[in-house]
Amino acid sequence: MNILFVVSECVPFIKSGGLADVAGALPKELKKLGSEVRVIMPKYGAIGQQFKDKMEKMVEINVQLSWRNQYCGIEKLEYEGIVYYFIDNEYYFKRDTMYGHYDDGERFSYFCRAVLEAIPHLDFNPEILHCHDWHTGMVPFLLNAQYRDLKEYADIRTIFTIHNLQFQGIFPREILGDLLNLDDSYFDEQLEFYGCVNFMKAAIVSSDLITTVSPTYMNEIQMPYYGERLDGLLRSRHTALKGILNGIDADIYNPGKDPSIIQNYDQNSPENKIKNKLHLQKMFGLEENANIPLISIISRLTSQKGLDLVKLVFDEVIAHDIQFIVLGTGDTEFEDYFRTKESLNRKKVRAYIGFNEELAHQIYAGSDLFLMPSKFEPCGLGQLIALRYGTIPIVRETGGLNDTVTSYNEKTQTGNGFTFKNYNAHDMLYTVQRALHFYNQKHVWEKLVKTAMAQDYSWSQSAQKYNGMYKVLAEGQY
Repeated sequence: MNILFVVSECVPFIKSGGLADVAGALPKELKKLGSEVRVIMPKYGAIGQQFKDKMEKMVEINVQLSWRNQYCGIEKLEYEGIVYYFIDNEYYFKRDTMYGHYDDGERFSYFCRAVLEAIPHLDFNPEILHCHDWHTGMVPFLLNAQYRDLKEYADIRTIFTIHNLQFQGIFPREILGDLLNLDDSYFDEQLEFYGCVNFMKAAIVSSDLITTVSPTYMNEIQMPYYGERLDGLLRSRHTALKGILNGIDADIYNPGKDPSIIQNYDQNSPENKIKNKLHLQKMFGLEENANIPLISIISRLTSQKGLDLVKLVFDEVIAHDIQFIVLGTGDTEFEDYFRTKESLNRKKVRAYIGFNEELAHQIYAGSDLFLMPSKFEPCGLGQLIALRYGTIPIVRETGGLNDTVTSYNEKTQTGNGFTFKNYNAHDMLYTVQRALHFYNQKHVWEKLVKTAMAQDYSWSQSAQKYNGMYKVLAEGQY
């Protein structure tokens, strides 16, 4: 099958979150299964020059955005066996950041239209368009509304993946005619969202199939608490809704070969993990002691990640004989909080406000416990990476965290981490204390680490599920 991924970001070219990791890793795994997968995305100014120098211009076309007649260059690059297409328009994409601009509605209306206009000019005939998150939401909608009668588009099927329902692309009603060239009938019947146009809703009503990035999140978003005012629509389309867990790149996140860490190790040599812990303690100026449990957070510092809970009981957590390292950037409230806690607890707490990929690998490898108490979590990559590195996760039972971390059961001696259900700070505190209790039982802890490292959360299993879904879609059996 020929599948075209439509994305707003992709590793290794540019990244703001987990979507870029998915767009970079999943096509490679699908190709191993025999599908021809290509990726189309904006050519941002921030993409590295080493990639831009290798891009080949295929064609220049004009894209009509209602009354605007805009330039569109289509460029091509093959990287690690995957072909990437880039939509070039410096007015829209040569900016310091990808998102958050006053004209994002216009920018991504243009991108969606440009993707559809580009299809006849590609050296590739896609059978399936796999669109991701709100930035691409108008692709399936415009395909159905304005392109179906053209032979190049008649048989194309669409899948839309929701990576995070919280971000929906909501814009004033005026963009309907001014940007999308759609009349009011589409607004009244399909696109209206509290008086505005909603790109995420457009994709949900028009795509042949809809996926989320974990089975639990698929169920959660059909309920009002998690549904972000789209739960009713999602329930109405439940037969088209599938939950497929994200994976991680098992080559990038491999403690057995990771060049970023001081000592490689695997599940058969977990004792070598201790050398990474001692090195991490030395780097951060903490006491170098293999017996002190080291807890880490690697995260965007936002309320979604459960940091409200952490703030409420942080003093009780560090009252134990532990060390605590935070790596991340986000809301000023949380950045300042962890800086303050470091200044008041220099012997126990360290905060690196910013992001450093190499340091993140070193923290995953050197920590004993990984705290991720999210309010909601569509999939989550942090807990998957932590498991891969034998760092035991403490998580709340939501979204992908619920699908990947099972709480240790002392009676059956099963489980790969520690979990709590309610969004409650003292439930989290109790779970941290329970984890510390078992940390001091070395035979239990060694088994936990080996169990965690034996899990397979690579993309191979998920890719097979996607491939099966593509086949069903191509055969018209959905």
